[in-house]
Amino acid sequence: MATQSRNLRTGRPIWRSPASSRLHPRKLRRNIRTDVLVVGAGITGAMVADALADAGLAVTVVDRRGPAKGSTAASTALVQYEIDEPLTHLSRQIGHADAVRAWRRSRLAVDALAARLSELDVGGVERSVSLYIAGNKLDRKALAREGEMRRAAGFETVLLKSNEIRRRFGIVANAALLSYGNLAIDPRKACIELLAAAVKNGARIYCPVDIVAVEHHPRHVLATTSDGHRVRCKYLVYATGYEMPDDVPRKGHQIISTWAIATVPQRKLPCRDLMLWEAADPYIYLRCAGRRIICGGEDEEFSDAKKRDKLIAKKAAALQRKLKKLVPDINTRIDYAWAGSFGASTTGLPTIGRLPRKPRCLVAMGYGGNGTTYSRIAAEIIRAELTGHRDPDADLYKVGRRRRR
Repeated sequence: MATQSRNLRTGRPIWRSPASSRLHPRKLRRNIRTDVLVVGAGITGAMVADALADAGLAVTVVDRRGPAKGSTAASTALVQYEIDEPLTHLSRQIGHADAVRAWRRSRLAVDALAARLSELDVGGVERSVSLYIAGNKLDRKALAREGEMRRAAGFETVLLKSNEIRRRFGIVANAALLSYGNLAIDPRKACIELLAAAVKNGARIYCPVDIVAVEHHPRHVLATTSDGHRVRCKYLVYATGYEMPDDVPRKGHQIISTWAIATVPQRKLPCRDLMLWEAADPYIYLRCAGRRIICGGEDEEFSDAKKRDKLIAKKAAALQRKLKKLVPDINTRIDYAWAGSFGASTTGLPTIGRLPRKPRCLVAMGYGGNGTTYSRIAAEIIRAELTGHRDPDADLYKVGRRRRR
């Protein structure tokens, strides 16, 4: 198989937006040619396809399930520029200059995605402030140092004390960093609309298609499906989420199981237009979606889908207890509960770019809580690569990049 096959999500996610009839996914019944074959029709594949089709390339998208039917539908869609790894920690891992560069690129990516979704008139997109609350990874003093480093790098951040956090947001926490300009989206809707934009620019979508073999040639790539059909392309882009391509080095990569809940609609939301995540490992995170609160976390490092799914009720109850402790003045009755899988790296940075010794194959793999933000960065870097330009930050994410510890 060209990529691993995983059960990416289970349960009842809150995102129920139906697939757009404008996509018209086709059955692949013959051999075809294209400039770029994008493997994966989730949020990453949608962003890559949209960027490449808009740049004038002939794009074909394939997926073994269908548009937005994998991890995208399980995403809680906190589109943040803050990387999972705090700036103070990342600076020690990869050097301060590169850490600041990675954070700044994430900031730009959030703004770029907001602009693109606005241009496409995608609904359900809202700007949001963020609280990063003290935990076992950064206590109150370490959080203050983190805030100082962020401000020195140009990120507007305010350190809040416990009484301010409770008064302004109804949140119980010892300390928190308040930041601005993040994005809350409906990930399924955004994915469908980005794919529709790619189709408008000439892209073709084929589902269900499972790529089982890939042949690398000097001037083209030949992908073979489980039905025996072949797709000849100048370039192939793996946008398969956490179903890793066989050719990608696995060192420093883990598969994490995660769980999420959504409450019943609230009569009054004390923390409207807010995202929250914890400086802890594992961490809890939440956001508002309409009048509901989505809360996720309880992550564990394993990928067995049956084991993960058996834990949905137990993990949902644990999240409910933590949510009540964190936001005491809400109704925490659960309306939706689900589980999913995602990838993690030691630095929290994604892997984007050409595969070693296979320059016509590229990969776009986002990690951790920044998957959607990293998808936008991947679309920008891959567009630059395939249109003869140089992205100034591509070296931060290239496949096999050595991470300083």
